[in-house]
Formats: sequence, structure tokens, C-alpha cells
Amino acid sequence: MPFTLHLGTDDLTRCRFAISPLCQTHEALRMLRRPARHGYHRSWLRRIRHTVAGLRLSPLWLFIPSAGGYTPDFLGAPPQEPYPSIEDELARMRATDPALAHAEMTRSLACTPGLAESPQGRAALDDPAVTVQRLADVTERAWQALLAPDWPRHRAVLEADIAHRSRQSADGGLDALLTGLHPGIDFTDHTLVLRMYDEPADAQRADGRGVLLMPSVFVWPDVVSGFARPWQPTVIYPARGMGRLHAAPAPPPPEALARLMGHQRAAVLAGLTAPASTTDLARRHGLAPSTVSAHLSVLREAGLLVSRRQGYYVLYGRTALGDALADGEFRAEAG
Repeated sequence: MPFTLHLGTDDLTRCRFAISPLCQTHEALRMLRRPARHGYHRSWLRRIRHTVAGLRLSPLWLFIPSAGGYTPDFLGAPPQEPYPSIEDELARMRATDPALAHAEMTRSLACTPGLAESPQGRAALDDPAVTVQRLADVTERAWQALLAPDWPRHRAVLEADIAHRSRQSADGGLDALLTGLHPGIDFTDHTLVLRMYDEPADAQRADGRGVLLMPSVFVWPDVVSGFARPWQPTVIYPARGMGRLHAAPAPPPPEALARLMGHQRAAVLAGLTAPASTTDLARRHGLAPSTVSAHLSVLREAGLLVSRRQGYYVLYGRTALGDALADGEFRAEAG
């Protein structure tokens, strides 16, 4: 039987989005353990492979089975706020109740025969409070080395996905939003169905807190859910545009768009499949940064782009009108 969540009125009115640096770190580590999920990130994996080798991740690998199985929820727990900092999330992880950590680690180790009785398994379970601190330290190292350098771009992709889903909800309601998250998700009669999963015996049930929706750069091709008690029911789904996040070649613009605004400017618009900085776009298109900056200014003034500062960077992303032009949808209306 597939995993189902029966949503009451309170749940339907309290569905919300969040972006979690800790969850993204957790999903990146799960992807490293499961080669079938590498497809969209091979260039990133080539770039960080030597870094991974030096991180000493074995304490985490103990609880992230390479062949699938349960990973403790506290390693990537659903956040309580929409945009938590990694510092706040790590502090919350370090404050995990040792009894809860022991129960979740025991369940995880049981997925691999003999692992709970191994010296590493016994040591982890003998002092869960110390194990939690060790796992948090390793997770922090993984965040700093693997995700922090790219986080402005990753966060921009996640924010762009949430903006797109919000427009979907405005246009078609909650039904359009939830069924559009992933092909393996259905929503009918107040019931959210994840066809990719069997019904977990101890999964958290909808209880009026709503469902937390989290886009992820690394979760493809899966949808992750089924957090056990006491965590909020959560659905982690592949973010729109994440497949092109690390791809170097820019897609060619539609011919009609190139004739309308010039090839360079059209190429810059078409190349913004995921939010990017002026420097990223200049390198991708082989143009001077000043040239790209001029094109971006015109496109933004025309309402085709929006920009936001993220740390030291200004990231540009397409608006709904920019998406329609880049995808060639304007031709149907013009005809």
C-alpha cells in the first residue's frame, strides 16, 4: 500500500515551504552513498571528489546505508522556520534528545545485518549523546566543504522553485501545487499519496500542523517523506531547474526570440534556467561581464528578470514572463 497522508482542514491551510541547509547537506551525503542518484551532478562530483576523501565521513556513513534503508531523521530534521541558518539547525541537531537519537540510530543500524553488533555500532549506541555531537561535527565539516561554496546558487534555485510553486497554487489551487511536485505524487479527496513508498508503520500522521514542502537540489529522482514521530509530516522533492545547476553549456535561445531582442540578449535570458550571477553568465556565454551586465539591466527593466543579493553576489532569475519568452510560449499568443 502506498504511503498516504489524510489532510484535515487545518493541515490544508497550514501547508508551507522551507529551505533547509541541513537537509540539503543530508541529501547531498545520501546522494554520495547511492550512485543511482548521481546523474545530474556528475560535474559537481568530479569537482569535490578529493574533498570528500579528506573529510573522514565514516561516522555518518554508519547511518546512511548505501543500499537504501532508514537514515535517522535527526540528521536532517524538518526545520521549524522557513529559512533557518545552518548554525541554528546544527544547534538544534546537537540538542537532540539522546533517547530519540538512540531509537532512530538503532532502527538505522538494523537495516544492515550485523552492524548494530559491530564495534562501531555498539560504540555509537552506548553513548548516544556523544554520538550526536560527533555526527553534528562531521555534518558541519561536510556543509563547509561541500555545500557552503555553492550555497548562494543552490539557495537561489530553491527560492525560484518556491516562487514557481506559489504561482502554480495561485493559478490552480492546492491541487495543482501538490500534484505538480513530482510524477509519483497524487492528491485527491484531501489525501496526499506518495506512490514510490510503502506505508511506514510509524510514519508521522497529519495532525493539524500541515505538511512541510521542501525543494531539494540533491533528492532526484526520489521524493523523501515518511518522517517518524515527533517530526512534522514533510515532503522533500526535486527542485525545478536543479538538473541544470552544474551544467556548463547554455541552451540556445529560440530563433524568434533571438530575432526579437538580438542573439546575445536572448541567449542570456534563455541561459537563466537557474538563477546565476553576472560572472557565471559571462563565463557561460563567453562575454565580457560589462556586456552581460548591460543585457541584464535591459531584461530586468523589461520585467523579464528579478535580482536579489545573496552574500557577496547578485543573482538574477527569470520572472514568469521571462520563462514564457524563453520557452517560446509567446509565439502561440502572437499567432
